[in-house]
Amino acid sequence: MSLKWGDSLDIAIDLLEKFPDTDPQYIRFTDLHDWVCALEGFEDNPENSNEKILESIQMNWIEEAK
Repeated sequence: MSLKWGDSLDIAIDLLEKFPDTDPQYIRFTDLHDWVCALEGFEDNPENSNEKILESIQMNWIEEAK
């Protein structure tokens, strides 16, 4: 499956699976951006990201980690 920046829930689930011991509440957006870009199946332009998108991914990750 191809992931784009707008797929925040799918990205959050993939990040949870890849980093199960990481508390997403304390992740810097620069690290989050790098981790998303490195996900298998991520096929969007890294420059299309912004703070609102990263915050959405982070919030979904926090919810999924509960």
